[in-house]
Amino acid sequence: MLIEFAHFALILALVMAALQCVLPLVGAWKGWRGYMEAAAPAATSQFLLLSFAFAVLTWAFVTSDFSLRLVTLNSHTAKPMIYKIAGVWGNHEGSMLLWCLILALYAALAAWFGGNLRETTRARVLGVQGAISVAFVSFLVFTSNPFERLAVPPMNGEDLNPLLQDPGLAFHPPFLYLGYVGLSMAFSFAVAALIEGRVDAAWGRWVRPWTLAAWLFLTIGIALGSWWAYYELGWGGFWFWDPVENASFMPWLIAAALLHSAIVVEKREALKAWTILLAILAFGFSLIGAFIVRSGVLTSVHAFATDPERGVYLLAITGVFTGGALTLYAARAGGMQAKGVFGLASRETALVANNVLLAVSCFVVFVGTVWPLIAEMAFDRKLSVGAPFFNAAFTPFMVALAALLPIGAVMPWKRARPGRVVGELWGALVLSIALGAFVWVMQTGGSILAPVGAVLAAWLVLGTIADLRLRAGRGDLSSRVMRLVRLPRADWGKAVAHAGFGVTIFGIAALTAWQVEDIRVAQEGETFTVGPYDLTLQGVRQLDGPNYVTTLGTIDITRNGRAVATLEPEKRFYPVAQMPTTEAAIDNGVLRDLYVVIGDPQDNGGWAVRTYIKPFANWIWAGAIIMALGGVLSLSDRRHRVAAGAAKAPRRAVPAE
Repeated sequence: MLIEFAHFALILALVMAALQCVLPLVGAWKGWRGYMEAAAPAATSQFLLLSFAFAVLTWAFVTSDFSLRLVTLNSHTAKPMIYKIAGVWGNHEGSMLLWCLILALYAALAAWFGGNLRETTRARVLGVQGAISVAFVSFLVFTSNPFERLAVPPMNGEDLNPLLQDPGLAFHPPFLYLGYVGLSMAFSFAVAALIEGRVDAAWGRWVRPWTLAAWLFLTIGIALGSWWAYYELGWGGFWFWDPVENASFMPWLIAAALLHSAIVVEKREALKAWTILLAILAFGFSLIGAFIVRSGVLTSVHAFATDPERGVYLLAITGVFTGGALTLYAARAGGMQAKGVFGLASRETALVANNVLLAVSCFVVFVGTVWPLIAEMAFDRKLSVGAPFFNAAFTPFMVALAALLPIGAVMPWKRARPGRVVGELWGALVLSIALGAFVWVMQTGGSILAPVGAVLAAWLVLGTIADLRLRAGRGDLSSRVMRLVRLPRADWGKAVAHAGFGVTIFGIAALTAWQVEDIRVAQEGETFTVGPYDLTLQGVRQLDGPNYVTTLGTIDITRNGRAVATLEPEKRFYPVAQMPTTEAAIDNGVLRDLYVVIGDPQDNGGWAVRTYIKPFANWIWAGAIIMALGGVLSLSDRRHRVAAGAAKAPRRAVPAE
């Protein structure tokens, strides 16, 4: 009976979403305050109903209720509890319920904490958010019902995809969805502004925290997915340019551009039309990502569904919202005149260049992702666009972006003196180039990638320090320290995020340039050398896990006769799913990872062993963590919680009759 109540809650949530959509938009158009005020209770009710439905589905997975088709297809009684819970969103229907729940959560937060918004703006934002909820909850109800019953429940389930039975993947989707769906708030603010025909500094301040939260969650989600691919898939890479990886990366790039552009709107009331366009595109790419994952048009290990009906529905949602918003933009954007005037050498110009680089790099990723589909449809040719294309086409834009960031950070608004900017950054530039030269000499030739990565990383970190030193001003040490302490958290967040970007760049460059790889067949008891390390395959055992059987190797690693680590790589087989997985064994370090994978047995009695030495691998994810920390610092800035100039006009008292 609880399952039927949850299904009914979904239907009621769809009704609440429709009310949240229609009533406030009509109220804002007609000036009817009662209609506008109905948005908040409708948003709250929708969130509570979807929370109940999600809680019931989670309980069904935890208790292994195999009368539910979804639980039968994605769970098993022998599965560890954490993966039973992760199974709730480890499938198409459950993940869409999570998507709808997060969508309702953002609307409810806007309703609860949007008191400083203009009454009509708040109503229109919640109305647009309600329209998005109508589309996705109806998609859930009519094509992807998670509460479908089985007439004859089986004794056990078919298990979750073994690749998803991992802590990294257990938390990866929720963070991604918080990012994907969070961009819907920027979209709703953009459409509300187009309807009102008003974009000002207050609007820029309202939209920034929502975009920042979405960017923060996307950063964490992408980093978790990259980390999972590194240690779980057994191929040793951290990024494959897979279509679904790209689907999360494209909104991240546009969200980063939107963050920087919204600053210009807030500070200078310039780039209004461009910022509105970025807000539309950011959520548009999120919708494109949902279509790629769930339509089956592009093949990926991450894909959830291949149902054409669902693909058409999602394509229609993408077309209606993105196309409708762009049509409204074409009609209204011309009236959004910029007030701020700025010179060629100014922070505004640097932020414009930043936006262009991020937008074009996103376009490059988009073209590379969809080109195989276009080639097949238009020319009947099957093509594959892989890492060589993306690395060659995407990398130059990131290099230019890294070179620009410290310059833009120290430039003043409106007009800058190039000589003064050069003077502030001269020391950072010299030290960065010196570090790059040192790396080039130390590596005794080879790829230029590592020295360039070292220069860019040092430039970003030292440029950030130069920016903070400039903000500290002149005077004695104690007064300068106090000025730094009193800096707004958003400024500290920007500095930390830029430094984290530099750390990630160096990690990627060093890993790509200096990685050592060894693939061989090793006999038990055999010792072989990889780089400066000696590895001995001590033995291979067969063991039983909770819901799998595993082939586990034991490899001792020494360096110059001194023990370094004992690693136990695994090759697991899940009998229920009839699927193998590779579990790499990694000796993590600050300066390098030792990465070992055990393969299949060979005819001569040996075992396939793949070994990597990965310099500075963990710097990639350390940089992502630092960037996310910068986002948290910025988001905690009080100025993001109190919109400037957003106080509602006082209501006139109505005399008692």
